[in-house]
Amino acid sequence: MPSPLFTQPPWPAIQAQIASSLKTHFSLEKITSTGGGCINATYHIQGNGQHYFVKLNKAHYLPMFEAEAAGLIEIKNTGTLRAPEPQCWGQADGSAWLVMEYLDLTGPGKSCGEALGLGLANMHRTFSSHYGWTRDNTIGTTLQKNDVSSDWIDFWRQQRLGYQLQLASANGHTGKLQKRGEQLLLRLEGFFTNAPIRASLLHGDLWGGNYAFDSSGQPVIFDPAVYYGDREADLAMTELFGGFPSSFYASYQNAYPLDTGYRTRKTLYNLYHILNHLNLFGGRYLHQAEQMLDRLLAEVK
Repeated sequence: MPSPLFTQPPWPAIQAQIASSLKTHFSLEKITSTGGGCINATYHIQGNGQHYFVKLNKAHYLPMFEAEAAGLIEIKNTGTLRAPEPQCWGQADGSAWLVMEYLDLTGPGKSCGEALGLGLANMHRTFSSHYGWTRDNTIGTTLQKNDVSSDWIDFWRQQRLGYQLQLASANGHTGKLQKRGEQLLLRLEGFFTNAPIRASLLHGDLWGGNYAFDSSGQPVIFDPAVYYGDREADLAMTELFGGFPSSFYASYQNAYPLDTGYRTRKTLYNLYHILNHLNLFGGRYLHQAEQMLDRLLAEVK
């Protein structure tokens, strides 16, 4: 994905909205770019002794920021893991923004993995009567559909794997990928032979770049793509790209043990993210997706 391009961020509009929304006097005194990733530009802004973290992108990304703010609030309301509090969001002059509290993420790092594992286990005990969420959001910049469903297998078939396979076909990835994908969608029930899946609150995009620790060592999670679903989907993504200490997994397992079938289902859940990477970044993820499909189909022959 290309990095966002801005001629001049609308700082006067952002300054005015902060003052209005938070009912405070705020005069922008210092702007520091924090680099951002391949999706948004990010800044640490200061004024009148106040600090905020700002994400910026083009104006049509405002719904993405609105959904992110709602997801952060959903996580914060559980009282289990710290997440940055959204302050305000809006658009002007061709740009959209999300303003959040600024957190000093300079904690002791992975030595606090135990607290992260326990916090995530507790967050996963926030349940819903249905899978999905109250609104769609994004995974990267891809639409993530969250239509409410009472059937987890059907939800994963239609709104996760099936949707990504449709996008892949539209992007020209046909042939083996689609044939194997169709076969897998027909056999999903074979991966779920134990107790029904409870609908847990999920971060939704929990890779190693979306957590850190504050100066007191408290774990912080951010950049969510929340929905309610199988908690194994969050755990699976932590293993996809690495970056989580062994203490995290030991703490989680001690607090909320995983079913033995997780070792197979984690590939099923991570296939969603690899298909999304294929759709976002192109063909270098095609072979990996096909390998995962072959591995999964071999489990349910």
